[in-house]
Amino acid sequence: MDEHVIGIDFGTDSARSLVMNARSGEELSQAVAGYPRWGEGLYCEPRENRFRQHPLDHIEALETCVREALDGCPPGTARSVRGISADTTGSTPGPVDARGVPLSLHQEFAENPNAMFMLWKDHTAVEEAEAINLAARTWGGPDFTIYSGGSYSSEWFWAKMLHALRVDGAVRDAAFSWVEHCDWIPALLTGNLDVLTFKRSRCAAGHKAMWNASFGGLPPEEFLRGVDPLLSGVRQRLYVDTATSDLPAGLLSPAWADRLGLGTDVVVGVGAIDAHMAAVGGGIEPGTLAKVIGTSTCDMVVAPPAEIADRRILGICGQVDGSIVPGLIGMEAGQSAFGDVYGWFADLLMWPLEDGSIDEADSSRVREGLIDRLMTEAARRPPGSSDTRALDWLNGRRTPEADLTLEAAVAGLSLGTDAVDIFGALVEATCYGAKAIADKYESQGIRIERVLAMGGIPHRAPYVMQVLADVFGKDVEVAASEQTGALGAAMFAATASGIHGDVLSAQKEMGHGFSRRFIPRPEYAGPYRQGYRRYLDLGRAMESAR
Repeated sequence: MDEHVIGIDFGTDSARSLVMNARSGEELSQAVAGYPRWGEGLYCEPRENRFRQHPLDHIEALETCVREALDGCPPGTARSVRGISADTTGSTPGPVDARGVPLSLHQEFAENPNAMFMLWKDHTAVEEAEAINLAARTWGGPDFTIYSGGSYSSEWFWAKMLHALRVDGAVRDAAFSWVEHCDWIPALLTGNLDVLTFKRSRCAAGHKAMWNASFGGLPPEEFLRGVDPLLSGVRQRLYVDTATSDLPAGLLSPAWADRLGLGTDVVVGVGAIDAHMAAVGGGIEPGTLAKVIGTSTCDMVVAPPAEIADRRILGICGQVDGSIVPGLIGMEAGQSAFGDVYGWFADLLMWPLEDGSIDEADSSRVREGLIDRLMTEAARRPPGSSDTRALDWLNGRRTPEADLTLEAAVAGLSLGTDAVDIFGALVEATCYGAKAIADKYESQGIRIERVLAMGGIPHRAPYVMQVLADVFGKDVEVAASEQTGALGAAMFAATASGIHGDVLSAQKEMGHGFSRRFIPRPEYAGPYRQGYRRYLDLGRAMESAR
């Protein structure tokens, strides 16, 4: 009998759903729904690094994309759906009341950005992250950042929460607790919004909230109160235990079963961060560096516990037992900007057209064509043909060695430098930044035998993927599926609902392999090694100049 599952991927700009046959791996239908308020730029202030999303965007997109995907399936498919799982961006926390309702769904907070979900790339909490790092090293007890790469980031749960508590008294008084987006979506779907009882994601808790079983869960009250008295009492309104995403969060509630056109016997899986489920959808296994490459990157590795033993991997975004594949240690790193670097440069060149002389649709086509032309021309120029070099830290440096206060740079300019030279240097910088992450892993004994790329850029920018292969000196395989996030979520749905016994079995039956391989060009190895050294030198110079 056909057994179907639905995977939902909540990205930065939209939500996408995928309906799959969990036995054959056949993709029946998919649909995407944008976030209308986010699309209008509401509640965001890029100059202040503030990026907030209204939960109504997520609720509306969830219903729309699942409904449309089911409409595209053969009649009767909805009756055979057994499971549904979702991933979201992270860390994307938000404040909720005692009933688990996000504050911004109340009328008095409906337009308050501090009452909304604080998107992963929101960097308003730099000072709060510094306070957490200082306390971790000086409070007199364990350093709770040791499983978070040795440093806590402003992109993560506690820093963002503390920032909102510091700057907004109304939110501070009204917030009973805080939830990660990937925990709230399953809670919403099951109807169990009790923040003290619904299941919390091991993935988000371990990588973003300093949760670790060896600590007894979250950092203790004494430590949190020492960071800032505003955190007093928060821990007791959060959680102690966490769950891996192969487990059910509950059954679909009658209300959401009606909204989606599904049955109340559908199992809802525990959520996770989007890149982690995408890594599973793309085919991650021990020895694989799985790179989800889009506006930013997430670079993940998994390893058997015996390979890691008691080592603490520094300079990354954490190591967590079961965060990516249950039973394996999941490790995460990444770049705060990758595709955003190219988009920034295109927007810079597009400035003269921002006067309204062309409509939005034409402007979008011109921008896309501009990036394509830059890539085509840059691909014709061999490495070393220009003295221009760059750093990719336009949104700070996530890893290695997190420092989101760092700034990007372009050097080696002259009157002969053109737009293609600068663009080529930016592409090389993003690839050099990726290599710095791989080097950080390998320098600490983490095996990288295979590089797997997934996301929008690997499918749309072969020039970038070829440079990446040349810089790494390794083959780069591109995952066949363009929707590895939703595919990975579907695999977890198939596991949580009992169709497959474990995630690796679901991966084997439902995976799509890779569609293209980029092979390093030997003649470019020397120039790229030299370019990488110059990239590292420029980075050191920028750090010392602050």
